[in-house]
Amino acid sequence: MKNKKTINRVLQLIRPYTYLVVSILVLAAVTVAATLYSPILIGKGVDCMIEKGLVSFPDLKLVLLQLAVVTAISAISQWVMSLLTNKMTYKIVDDIRRRVFAHMEILPLRYMDAHQPGDAISRISTDVDQFSDGLLMGFTQLFSGVMTILGTLGFMISIDGRITLIVVLITPLSFFVANFIAKRTFTMFRLQSETRAEMTSLVEEMKVVKAFAYEKEAEEQFDDINQRLQSCSLKATFFSSITNPSTRFVNGLVYTGVGIFGAFSAIQGRITVGQLSSFLNYANQYTKPFNEISGVVTE
Repeated sequence: MKNKKTINRVLQLIRPYTYLVVSILVLAAVTVAATLYSPILIGKGVDCMIEKGLVSFPDLKLVLLQLAVVTAISAISQWVMSLLTNKMTYKIVDDIRRRVFAHMEILPLRYMDAHQPGDAISRISTDVDQFSDGLLMGFTQLFSGVMTILGTLGFMISIDGRITLIVVLITPLSFFVANFIAKRTFTMFRLQSETRAEMTSLVEEMKVVKAFAYEKEAEEQFDDINQRLQSCSLKATFFSSITNPSTRFVNGLVYTGVGIFGAFSAIQGRITVGQLSSFLNYANQYTKPFNEISGVVTE
């Protein structure tokens, strides 16, 4: 329920920039389509080289030309998509900071007395930056990742449904691993944010510390806060950094499974060597978004 409310608030912030969202989604679709077509061309190129002395150079040149065009389209659309995503994200961040600052100006004094000044500073600077990182990752990785997963599934099924089933059954383990780690790192990152705000508040009060000759006590307090911040930051960073290696291990299992079963299928004549090459490329492309989406979840 809480996550749903947060998502709705984020969507309200994005709404004024709907035209940018639509443009980003279109470019993401173009990028994914071009990227997914590349393994098909690579597979055709491999099949053009049947064996020593039996290479169809005219067909191979045509495949290479098509591959160059598709790669160029993918690179250009991805570049423009990144520009638009950055533009939209930092416009939203600018809106948030303006609204927060305007809201702080009308808050009653009792709020200022009840809350540490470092807490507000941390929210305006660090927390908003964290939000912008998550938003950037969401648009550049989440949308493209979902489209890539659906597209690769379609292409893999068209080549061999049985090998595709192996990929589909193993890959979701990445989500379970990422979700397991994310739940345990959330409290650590929240504690890190609270402790950082506590430290910022103490630093902001240096004038008062000097005015009342409170340096020794303040130094002891700072050492305590700094030690706690170091401890919770190390734990949060360590556990969150496990996400990528864990999902990559699952991806390695997928690639190995595809390689083994695909090789047997090629030997039996159910698929060509070029199609096996395409399938291995699709297996990589299919599993890569799971890493990226897991990173978004962790963020």
